[in-house]
Order: sequence, then structure tokens, then C-alpha cells
Amino acid sequence: MIALLMVVGFILGILIFVITVYNMFIKRKNLVKEAWSGIDVQLRRRHDLIPNLLNTVKGYMKHERELLEKIAEMRARSIGAGDIKDKAHLENGLSAMLKTLFAVAEAYPELKANQNFLDLQSNLQQLEDQIQLARRYYNGTVRDYNILVESFPSSIIASFFGFKTFEYYEVEDTAVREVPKIEF
Repeated sequence: MIALLMVVGFILGILIFVITVYNMFIKRKNLVKEAWSGIDVQLRRRHDLIPNLLNTVKGYMKHERELLEKIAEMRARSIGAGDIKDKAHLENGLSAMLKTLFAVAEAYPELKANQNFLDLQSNLQQLEDQIQLARRYYNGTVRDYNILVESFPSSIIASFFGFKTFEYYEVEDTAVREVPKIEF
């Protein structure tokens, strides 16, 4: 009888452990999704701001048409990106292009004095800061989730239920990490 109770207790203990760890996976997975949603909201706000910015600078930057077209194209590609890795890559490229745009804008004194441009530039800077904070939060939730997926004994439950690691939102290209160099 005692042996039976011990076996039942052991099985019950394992079952409780599996349920607890499974629920931890679900919680962390939902936190990662929430964190990505936060990034997505900020990126959409930036995407909404870019057309206004491009329209403002078009009249001043007649010689920079190629850059403006590349920004518009990158924005469109980013909106249509499917997975996180592609979106991150395209968004990092878009960020670099916007930095280049503002660097080029330095050569246009009338544009730099335009209040609409200054407001858009300020709004974009605030959005970039919010995107950076959202990326940090996302990467933190991904880190916590991935540790759970890869740690023993939770890794056994992860493989049994098909939980896979998420990718971090990183700057992959070293050229994107560098400050753009503009020569006139």
C-alpha cells in the first residue's frame, strides 16, 4: 500500500512539474509575442511618419531623389516582411537610410529651418528611442524564454511539446552599426 502511494505521489509530482513548466512556456511565449507587438506598434508609427517626412524634404532635396526612392522602397518592403528576422533586417536598413537622410539634410539650410521638417525629425527621433526600448524589452523576453527552452529539465518538456527558441532582434550588418559617412 505504501509503495502504491509512493508511486502515485511520484507520478503526481511529475505531472505537477510538467504542468507547471508547460504553463511557464506559455507565459513566456505570450510575453515574447507581446514584446514583438510593442515593436510592431512603434514601427507602424514610424512607417506612418515616413511619407510625411519624404513629402517635406522632396521640394528641397531635388538632387537626392535616389535616396528618397530607396527609403520609400525599404519602407514598403518592411511593411510586407513576414518573419521577425526579415523585418529586423529591413528595419535596420531603413534606420540607416533615415540617418543618412538627416545627414544629407544638413546641406540644405532652408530645409533645416523648416518647422515641419524639424517637428518630423524630432518625432522620428522619439520614435527611434521608443523602438530601441521595445527592442530591448523584446530581446529580454526572448532571452528568458530561450533559457527556459534550452535549460535542463525544462528542455525535455520543450522538445516534447515542440517549443522552439525565438530569434533576437539584432543588428546583423556591421555597416548598419556604423555612423553613415556622407561626402559631397
